[in-house]
Amino acid sequence: MIISIKNLWKIYHMGSLEVQALRGIDLDIKEGEFISVAGPSGSGKTTLMNIIGLIDSFSRGSLLINGLEIDKQNRGELARLRRETLGYVFQSFNLLPVLNVFENVELPLIISGKKLSKNQRRDRVNYLLEAVGLSDRHKHVPMELSGGQQQRVAIARALVTSPRIVIADEPTANLDSQTGEKVLSLMKEINKNEKTTFIFSTHDPKIWKMADHVIFLEDGLIKQDNTQR
Repeated sequence: MIISIKNLWKIYHMGSLEVQALRGIDLDIKEGEFISVAGPSGSGKTTLMNIIGLIDSFSRGSLLINGLEIDKQNRGELARLRRETLGYVFQSFNLLPVLNVFENVELPLIISGKKLSKNQRRDRVNYLLEAVGLSDRHKHVPMELSGGQQQRVAIARALVTSPRIVIADEPTANLDSQTGEKVLSLMKEINKNEKTTFIFSTHDPKIWKMADHVIFLEDGLIKQDNTQR
């Protein structure tokens, strides 16, 4: 298993109020799986995604990523795991406003530690920008792009390092149906060819249909896990 979660709890304390966002989640994800996490607002989807993505901590239980027990890693080891293993597609894009499209996508390659030449980086970035339909926008800065275009830049950036795991929060939410289908086809192609594990938090039925299984969360619990392959 590339990800193994056992009895995972996340409890937020707000003054005297205790909020149980996750309540004993058990979940195993194999390398190369295409997973969709669904559920109503407040079900724990974002919390679960943030914990798997090492953006948030958990209260108790265990999380193993790529064989590493996350709660036993120091900050440097966690930073390396994020940099070398994980790719992120944020709903808020999180593009750097002072960098153009090409530079935003290239940056993870530069800081990843991968020993690539400048030409190899350029070829990888150009391949992904063409794949998401933005090869003519590489010199534009984020403020010159529409929301849908910024989302496509964010998707290209998440894929550029060939991460083993991609965590995507509503990746098609800002895309028209045609562009969304094109981007999903790209992700499925990378999933197949590079054995990349994709974990989506989404309400998009198109992603549900493509997924190996769909996990339904409600009140911090897995209510249903539908295997489709």
